[in-house]
This record gives sequence, C-alpha cells and structure tokens, in this order.
Amino acid sequence: MPHRILFATQRYQYLKDRLLSLVPEWEEGQLDIRDFPDGEHYHRITSNVANKEVILVGGTIDDKETLELFDIAHGCIQEGACSINIVIPFFGYSTMERAVKKGEIVKAKTRAMLFSTLPATSSGNKVLMIDLHVDGITYYFESAIRPVHLYGKDLVKEAALEIAGNRSFVLASTDAGRAKWVESLANDLHVSAAFVFKKRLSGEETHITAISADVQDKLVIIYDDMIRTGGSLLHAAEAYLQAGACEIAVITTHGIFAGNGFKKIKQSGIIKKVVCTDTHPNALAINDELLTIKSVDKIIAAYFN
Repeated sequence: MPHRILFATQRYQYLKDRLLSLVPEWEEGQLDIRDFPDGEHYHRITSNVANKEVILVGGTIDDKETLELFDIAHGCIQEGACSINIVIPFFGYSTMERAVKKGEIVKAKTRAMLFSTLPATSSGNKVLMIDLHVDGITYYFESAIRPVHLYGKDLVKEAALEIAGNRSFVLASTDAGRAKWVESLANDLHVSAAFVFKKRLSGEETHITAISADVQDKLVIIYDDMIRTGGSLLHAAEAYLQAGACEIAVITTHGIFAGNGFKKIKQSGIIKKVVCTDTHPNALAINDELLTIKSVDKIIAAYFN
C-alpha cells in the first residue's frame, strides 16, 4: 500500500484535523499559502509527495476555493504523487446541473470538466463527493478522473433515531423530488415516509397542494440534502404542521445557511431541532443549541480502509 499524505484547502483545515485524529498513520501535508495585495494567491507544497498517494480535501463552495483545490491537486501531481484523491464534501453549483433557459451555463458540468483536465497519475485520479444533489453529476467527469459518490445514509439514520428517542416518527421530504431517497431511508428505519406536492407559481414562489401521508399528532423529521436560505424547508414544515404534526425536526447533509438562512429557521419557531454535517464550513460558524453538527470524517476514512 502506498504511503498516504493528507492535504486540505484553507477552508477545510478542520476536516483535515479530524481525519488525522481518526487515521493517525496518514502523513499531514504541509503547504505555504500567501495572498498578494493585488488579489493573487501563492501556493507551495513543502511536503515531499513523490510516489505517495495524496488525499486532498476541499469543497467547491466558491470560485476561490475551487481554484485553490485545483491548483493544489495539480501541484501534487506535478511533484510526482503516484495517485490523487480529491475529496469534495460539498460540490458547489450542484443545483445547476442542467440548462432550463437558452444560454444557461451548466456550472456543475463546467466544474467537473475543470477537474477532468488534471494530468493523469500512475495509479489514477479520483474525485470523491458526498450526497450529491443529483446522481448524474458523476457523469460530467471525463478523461482520466474517476468519480466516486459517497452516501451519508448512516449519519442521517443515526441522527433521526437520536432526535426521536423512543418516540415514533414520520420521515419526510421538502418535495416529491427527494421522495425516493427519503422513502429508502424510511424503509431502513421501518417508519412511514411523507412528502409534499408543490405547484410552482413563479421562479421564487411555490404553493403546497397536498401531503402524501398522515402526520396527525406525529413527530415529523424532514430530510433535505441541502439547506440554503431555508425558504423551501420552512414552507414544507408549515405544511406538515398545518396537517397536524405535533413537532418538526430537520436533518440535512449540507448546511449552507446562506445569508440569514439559519437565523430565519430559528426565528420561525416551528423547527425544534436541526442536525447537519460538516461538509460545508458555514455550519461550523454557527453556535446555537438548535443546531447539532455531525462529522463526515468516518465516511471519508472508511472509503480508504
């Protein structure tokens, strides 16, 4: 087995630290990173990566982070890494996976194509992503890079059981689009599944027309793969409450909480618990008893065992 060395982009150092605690035999990769006054960025790999298997953690959460991830990956290959595994806990632009209007740029594809241009290593290049919004994004990668879709199913099930305790509950989704995924989780947990039917009134406004299951006097735990502003989540939560649910809790893989997303959820008063993972650094900036954060470190480490 080749020697493994672990790097991370600046925003994902926290996940690198967790992985090193979990797998102490991995070498910690060292980088020299500096920012210039004109906005350019300096990166230097100070560890020896020659003939080593590189694991590089970073999300495509914005353009700066995406380019930093690409630059470090390219640098490691240039310095002689025998293979590279790019771990992208949150794949940005995942909702822009297709064009709806003429001229729209499918950014999920252009990001995948960017990483597909990395030079091949002797033992291969891989990109690992967690709970993609759309499975088909893996097909956007080309050339010598192999996409791997990791699932946080066990974390979601664990969180649901912790929230419920000894109570029965219904596992729900925010819309019919996630129904199959939620139904699969519900079957594993031996509970009922529910989802809402929505009618889109405009680009920003939807109206909920029906709910698929009986939630009267029940704890409803909503699962959504990502929470951005929280608008769709709150609309669904309100619908479940109006249908008779006694309590609403939420589990998400990717807690983005853009803008005042988390504040909006908290101030609504209708959601009693939020559980998310650490795939996005925004969640770690929130210190609130409403929010519990679980790490995806074991999911990542398990892949390499």
